[in-house]
Amino acid sequence: MSGVDSGTVRFALDGEVVAATGVPATTTVLEYLREVAGRTGTKEGCAEGDCGACTVVLGELAADRKSIVYRAINSCIRFLPTIDGKELITVESLQMDTRLHPVQQAMVDQHGSQCGFCTPGFVMSLFALYLNSTAAERSDVVDALAGNLCRCTGYRPIIEAGCRMFDYAEPARWSRTDAQSDERLQLLKSLDRSDSAALQIPGFKAPRTLDEFAEWYAAAPDSLILAGGTDIGLLSTKYLRDLPPLLYIGEIAELELIRNESAGLWIGAAVPLTVAWPALVKRHPSLAEQARRFASPPICSSATLGGNVANGSPIGDSLPALIALSAEVELRKGSQTRRLPLERFYLGYQKKDLQRGEFLVGIRVPAAHDGLRFSSYKLAKRFDQDISAVCAGLSVTVANDRIVDARLAFGGMAATPARATKAESALVGNSWSRATFDAAAAALVDDFKPLTDLRAGREYRMQSAGNLLRRFYLEHTAAAPKTRTADALAELP
Repeated sequence: MSGVDSGTVRFALDGEVVAATGVPATTTVLEYLREVAGRTGTKEGCAEGDCGACTVVLGELAADRKSIVYRAINSCIRFLPTIDGKELITVESLQMDTRLHPVQQAMVDQHGSQCGFCTPGFVMSLFALYLNSTAAERSDVVDALAGNLCRCTGYRPIIEAGCRMFDYAEPARWSRTDAQSDERLQLLKSLDRSDSAALQIPGFKAPRTLDEFAEWYAAAPDSLILAGGTDIGLLSTKYLRDLPPLLYIGEIAELELIRNESAGLWIGAAVPLTVAWPALVKRHPSLAEQARRFASPPICSSATLGGNVANGSPIGDSLPALIALSAEVELRKGSQTRRLPLERFYLGYQKKDLQRGEFLVGIRVPAAHDGLRFSSYKLAKRFDQDISAVCAGLSVTVANDRIVDARLAFGGMAATPARATKAESALVGNSWSRATFDAAAAALVDDFKPLTDLRAGREYRMQSAGNLLRRFYLEHTAAAPKTRTADALAELP
């Protein structure tokens, strides 16, 4: 639709267009719902995307504009301007005249609510699963609820409700058919800014093209680049900082692309983790557990792989795996681009090889090659929703039972995610054997001097890193029966 006001945030809510004007750029969706829209069903529990009490569902046009993609998000750290052109669904949206929505009815019938504070968030996470599935196994429900915390029920009745919500007759409103109705499609198309000026409000701009973004960022390099906001949102909600002007990349089609190329997999900087991880797992199936444990579905629906890379946290879970796989980043400043191996992108704690006005365009992950053995591991106190104590991406190339190349990357062991070059040297040129990997584990003391902090002690980190190398050897020896040596077979437990 041409002529959409560039200074007004517009989104759909219950079949109507909401036009929000004069709203500060860092107003969260949760704040707007509770303080402006009067929708208090959505709760604030943590204000940092951990508890799920604030969960809502967003619908947006698919790339082909022929369907709507629905994802659960945390409204407590999602800035309102980023939902411009989308459909917002809250727990109040499920209200019907004569009966409850199947998700809600299942929660009632399975006694899934006690104090009720967390219940709206659970309902909305299950609702997102309901819209995207026709049935669910228990494991699917558990995964969908990984970002929702409850202190009362012990989870069993809530999980049971998720398994049984598909047994009820589909409602006329918010069934899977209704969610993809032509009426909803046309409403979202009417909010599309493809033929209109980009959204610009004080403190927030959402350029539509990569060239436009490069031009704006070059002109205002002190701006803060906003992708999913799962880190930046905390600067506002938890640290109460006044943020610099925001440049939002979530409306740039070129940055939302995933391409299968001869050189590998290309992932644009604005691709959400819900899309990026499946693409990576398809190429490297051993990343499946890492993808599952990376974060909750509402976090992954907003967060981007590019954001995790650009943030450069020493405990960013994707980084060791990407470094081990020889990933490289593409950077751009104005019209000039350059490529850089990912491990060279990090210069020190929170320091990146970025010039003023330069930004991340995307990540390229090379295709697997013959002889490659790769695994990624995460050690944390909880299985779901926890920051790593140690994270490892281990890639070893073997030919004729000899190691010809090794890339061992660790997170949580230094000020940046980093390769263990001494341990790599202990592997390369030697046989695929337990003794070789024991020597590599011993060499880790020359690679890292980890700290002791709240997540783990120095000794735990060192011992765990070495044990992950041994685990890698044992798993890949057991998984490669055609290349096992007699010595390797004898060493198996």
